Amino acid sequence: MKSWRHIAVFAAALLASCNIFSQNYHTGSSRALNAYIKGKEQYEFLYFSNAEKKLLEAISLDKKFYEAYMLLGELLSKQKRFSESAGFYREAVKIDSLFYKPVFYSLGYAEMMSGDYSRALSHFRLYLLMKTGSDKNSAAASKGITDCLFALNAIASPVPFNPVSLGDSVNTSNDEYWPSLTADGQTLMFTRQMRAGGTYTRNQEDFYYSTLRAGAWSKARNAGSPLNTALNEGAQSISSDGNYMFFTACDKAGGKGKCDIYFTAFDGYGWSLPVNIGAPVNSAAWESQPSISSNGNMLFFASNRAGGLGGMDLWYSVRSPGGKWSSPKNPGPVINTSGDEMSPFIHFDGKTLYFSSSGHPGMGGFDLYLSRMKEDSTFSIPENLGFPINTYNDELGLMIDATGQNAYFSTVRDEKFGKDIFYFSLYESARPDPVSYFRGKVFDRETMKLLKSDYELVNLKTGQIVSSGPTDASGNFLVCLPVGYNYGLNVNKTGYLFYSDNFMLESVHTATKPYIKRVLLNPIKVGEVMQLANIFFGFDSVEIKKESITELNKLSKLLLDNSTIIVEVAGFTDSIGTQTYNISLSERRARTVVNYLIDKGIEPARLKTKAYGAALPIGTNITDEGRKLNRRTEVRIIGKNK
Repeated sequence: MKSWRHIAVFAAALLASCNIFSQNYHTGSSRALNAYIKGKEQYEFLYFSNAEKKLLEAISLDKKFYEAYMLLGELLSKQKRFSESAGFYREAVKIDSLFYKPVFYSLGYAEMMSGDYSRALSHFRLYLLMKTGSDKNSAAASKGITDCLFALNAIASPVPFNPVSLGDSVNTSNDEYWPSLTADGQTLMFTRQMRAGGTYTRNQEDFYYSTLRAGAWSKARNAGSPLNTALNEGAQSISSDGNYMFFTACDKAGGKGKCDIYFTAFDGYGWSLPVNIGAPVNSAAWESQPSISSNGNMLFFASNRAGGLGGMDLWYSVRSPGGKWSSPKNPGPVINTSGDEMSPFIHFDGKTLYFSSSGHPGMGGFDLYLSRMKEDSTFSIPENLGFPINTYNDELGLMIDATGQNAYFSTVRDEKFGKDIFYFSLYESARPDPVSYFRGKVFDRETMKLLKSDYELVNLKTGQIVSSGPTDASGNFLVCLPVGYNYGLNVNKTGYLFYSDNFMLESVHTATKPYIKRVLLNPIKVGEVMQLANIFFGFDSVEIKKESITELNKLSKLLLDNSTIIVEVAGFTDSIGTQTYNISLSERRARTVVNYLIDKGIEPARLKTKAYGAALPIGTNITDEGRKLNRRTEVRIIGKNK
């Protein structure tokens, strides 16, 4: 899909030219004129193949048939056969370069869209020098000059690019496009378009998926009903854990507009019946191509709704703690232009946005760009991903895996096979922040029964919840861990002590090995112990660090919700220092925790302290990592009030 505005300007100019040509410029044979008239009639009825045959017949009978060359140029441009189109325009210019001066815009556009940038640049400039076009055409020609200069410079300084096909397990003779990937890189969801023929009376878009097994993609399978229907579904965004998906569907009964965004969830066995996410995201306008952030709280999409800057703009909506989506916000002229912006992808790092645009300086059609969201939610100036990632063709639907190294996209490399999905190593400066992840499976420690629970990932520095939600029915969950921050993770379920863990990634600059654990929850009863991994003290200090506040508040809520239990707060140290000193330090730290809980309204009689010093280590005291494990705070249920 080329820029709608370019095509509109281009078509208007050529339709006007058809009227001019009918003013008997042609002076050739009556047979040639008759063929031209029939070709023009077929063109007006959109019978392009018949029109092309008649127009070619006309120029075979009259090599100087200006009007036939011009109409062939327009006809082939409408079919995106730009290189052929440019050839016919050039023949018309050879016959008479001054009869219809706006031809130089049409010629320049066809040349740009076939990658002939030097010629296109000359013809756009010539068109502006002649000052014969409308202001709209002049603006489009100026944009064409900008794009041609950018393209010539980009071709002279190519970026590394070596795309590799995902192979015949994913790609077929049909079109495959719009890849989306879970954070662990194990599940690929994509759109396949089956061409009309056989059992299909028209082109049919459905969802397919493939899983990574021993380094190879499995044979793609149809996602089935109720996700796929007799209508077209596509342009999906699968969640980081693979448990839910947003996608586009058009012409559905009860829709808000022509195309709307829908939601579906996976329960471990199949996809739920899709539901329209409704207002304020969907409207009477066109909403499509959703991209959900890894924490599920930010939804980007493309729309031509009122209030935008061009034809299609990017918008985003934020989900409230109650699950409602906010009124969509336009990120403004840094991202959106008077052209069209489409196919957003927000990376798992939660801040790097990739998208396609016809309005920013590029190679002529839709190019791929990246922009990084700042802490104030504004965006950096978009960067073009460069040549040969971008070409004179349209580039749409790019996604980057969690490591930030591998990019997936669809492209045509062989016309016989149509669009296929490829991956390539993204050059370093265009990469997002790498992301690791924690995959957990929750069990009851005593019975080993799987537990559906709730999880919460917190930025320890800011105290903000980065991600939260329920596990699936089998207790599985996945949270993304963008490097450069420290995180606390809590998993909780009514009737159980909560699970606590932390990930210290503040000084990490590359993706770490994924964390995969069984999460064991202890039922709330006498004798059970809970380790508090996110309570921190300064070196040789009893002062609680601010990173501990979230965990302490969670502990106080647990005690308030279970008002009959009596607990022992136990302090532990590593083996550095004397036994006497370590006992004293661990006692004072435990007392600090108790005092905090008392301030939060917990009755003092329910709180005891115990100092263990370096006793009962859970790690080796030989390494830093082992000593870190030993410096801990634990809570043990020691009794219940009657």
